[in-house]
Amino acid sequence: MEGIKNKKAFFNYEITEKYTAGVELLGLEVKSVKNGHGSLEGAYVILRGGEAFLTGATIPPYQPSNSPDDYDPMRVRRLLLQKKELKELEEASQTAGLTIVPLGMYNKGRYVKVDIAIGRGKKKFDKRETIKKRDTDRDIRRTLKRK
Repeated sequence: MEGIKNKKAFFNYEITEKYTAGVELLGLEVKSVKNGHGSLEGAYVILRGGEAFLTGATIPPYQPSNSPDDYDPMRVRRLLLQKKELKELEEASQTAGLTIVPLGMYNKGRYVKVDIAIGRGKKKFDKRETIKKRDTDRDIRRTLKRK
């Protein structure tokens, strides 16, 4: 599945709950996402006025020479969620230490979807623990592969 992934999200955050949301995009952004162009690194979701918005995501135009002069690749994009999901996200965002982060953006049929999650920021020692676990798993796979 083509799309954009936020590789740092699982490293920087402890993910608790996941949601799938639609995104309001321009035509040139849709083509760009389908080709896998863009970045979700440093992006997050904010809630205002009963709506969710994706902030900090970079989606370059599909054809830069044909894009409008005033096109902003870092613009805020509205997320399409159900009222129940918005209410759950609102409660989570008001809890101290919880953040709503995008995990990936992909196309499903003719629609573009974003996987978002509620996450708690990891401390430095948690990140070290994650690195250590990843290294030991890699070593185990290597030794099993040799046998």
